[in-house]
Amino acid sequence: QVQLVESGGGLVQAGGSLRLSCAASGRTFSSYVMSWCRQAPGKEREFVACITATGANTYYTDSVKGRFSISRDNSKNMVYLEMNSLQPEDTAVYYCNYGRTVISARRGEGSWGQGTQVTVSS
Repeated sequence: QVQLVESGGGLVQAGGSLRLSCAASGRTFSSYVMSWCRQAPGKEREFVACITATGANTYYTDSVKGRFSISRDNSKNMVYLEMNSLQPEDTAVYYCNYGRTVISARRGEGSWGQGTQVTVSS
């Protein structure tokens, strides 16, 4: 089981940037696909981005392509989400999770953590 702790959220104006971090515990971190998902008020949790175990491949939901970038540092058990050109519709609680495949990482195999709040003002 991999334990996850998200951080880096905050309040930012539209057009601004934030970098989210996810610290993962567990010796098997580097074998998992890692993902970021978000949940806006009154909406279901949705997939945002994921990155394969070696970092060779990344995938994004259409609404964030070209604005967000996911990366990982397996030596530090860390996953990052660089968010640029933020818009009010990006306001949500952001969570990281993992999976053995891209498909399972998109929905998250692990327990959901506390997440980190991102609020974008117009």
